[in-house]
Amino acid sequence: MPSYLHFGEDDFLRCRFAVSPLWETQEVARTLKRPDRHGYHTPWLRRIRTAAETLDLTGLWLLMPRRGHSPDWLCPPPVGPAADFEEELAAVRAADPEAARADTARSLADTPGALDSPRGRAWLADPERMIRELTGVLEGIWHTLLAPDWPRLRALLEADVAFHSRRLAEVGLGGLLPEINRRCGWRAGTLTVESNGEHERHLGGAGLVLMPSVFSWPDVVSGFDPPWQPTLVYPARGIGGLWTDTTAHSPEALVRLLGRGRAGVLGALDEPATTSALAHRLGLAPSSVSAHLTVLRDSGLLVSRRYGHQVLYERTPLGMALVSGDAQ
Repeated sequence: MPSYLHFGEDDFLRCRFAVSPLWETQEVARTLKRPDRHGYHTPWLRRIRTAAETLDLTGLWLLMPRRGHSPDWLCPPPVGPAADFEEELAAVRAADPEAARADTARSLADTPGALDSPRGRAWLADPERMIRELTGVLEGIWHTLLAPDWPRLRALLEADVAFHSRRLAEVGLGGLLPEINRRCGWRAGTLTVESNGEHERHLGGAGLVLMPSVFSWPDVVSGFDPPWQPTLVYPARGIGGLWTDTTAHSPEALVRLLGRGRAGVLGALDEPATTSALAHRLGLAPSSVSAHLTVLRDSGLLVSRRYGHQVLYERTPLGMALVSGDAQ
């Protein structure tokens, strides 16, 4: 079913990108529930299986219907471009109980049997308890499953934002939105999204948050009712190689030519990335990555470009050819 977001003149000035660790946290729970989402994440899911079994996610799963409404209060859009998990969780913990109750009742109604389940009835009778329990579940997911890998995830999400920010400058919002995902269409100031739910909203000057996600794949999510800012969540670029050890899989000829460290850095640049992002991704010291990047750039295998306060590195055509084994 399609969702429609209608843009007015002021909305073009209020579109922004954001990265949300809280969103990824609740999407991990949804991914664990849905085998159709496992694809790209199978290596990671194998690694965290034992830890995941220590968490009780059954209550949270009641609020994650396959088709229907998930509570906005439980994971509101981030207010800034790079939110901190603890800050986001504090906002959830401070949710208005009555508003959370109404939002939760709407979600429970979309999961067969959930509204009349013992847990559902208890939550609606005591929304303050519900808020405490669910924030505790989210905190457990974050610390047990996600926080150890967050530097790698954040690096990929930030690379996506950097790429699409460049495209926004090149082609404008109407050109960018259909590029973000094949489920998105743009015509005469209206964004159409093929998604699991039906939603229509005139943005009315609120603009749109564009939020890449690792664990939402393959879904595109559009929604959030007032007072939240409308948000489009889409699968981030590069998740196919997210759990791959790029150093281990560097072609041996490339390793012999460049050395394992430089081959690993070159191989890790499937997306433009900063020195710190590469250091997190590869588990190397930033100083070592910086030295490798300098040599690779001076050799014509990389280029660097400054975007605001960040310097992003990406492969040149020669660098791409060496990694793929197509260099002549």
